[in-house]
Amino acid sequence: MTTNATKSTGAVAGLLLAAGGGRRLGGRPKALLTHHGRPLVEYAVRILRAGGCGPLHVVLGAAADDVRERAVLDGCTVVENPEWADGMGSSLRAGLDSLSATDAAAALVLLVDQPGIGEAAVTRVREAYRSPASLVAAAYDGERGHPVLFGRDHWAGIAASASGDRGARAYLKDHRAEVELVECGDVAEAYDIDTEADLQHLR
Repeated sequence: MTTNATKSTGAVAGLLLAAGGGRRLGGRPKALLTHHGRPLVEYAVRILRAGGCGPLHVVLGAAADDVRERAVLDGCTVVENPEWADGMGSSLRAGLDSLSATDAAAALVLLVDQPGIGEAAVTRVREAYRSPASLVAAAYDGERGHPVLFGRDHWAGIAASASGDRGARAYLKDHRAEVELVECGDVAEAYDIDTEADLQHLR
């Protein structure tokens, strides 16, 4: 289900994947983990907005009703993915499908469980956009990471290949020669919040 749809011409949209159930965190949805006093999903939305992305689409899954109630997502299109338990691929497909109703020329994808990635990295990746054929990824010591930017020309192919928890990994591997890497290791840390030990990164 999609709500609050928006239109934008030639923009780099922000796509936040925030549907995970936090299985290794005792079933605590990652979107609702507290960071700087507010739900983590709210923090990630602020990062996308500060990095110049718009419109903003947020894919929810686990505890979607609770996230809507507790997080301020004003100005965002909220997409509910009923198949969130199937993995990140289903959320990526849902988000790209939602964005296809806009005039956005590209989607910059951020994962809710990577709070070490801030405005500077989002801005660098967004500014590398050249055309709807662009494929851009942040790099950390030369290794591809997040966020990633998908020009609109690639959306159908990415959606067709996204499955399980692989997301766009297979598509990016097949198109590696087209991917522009933007080094972000000096401005961001690409750790994930996956386990109890990782919670130390939250403030």
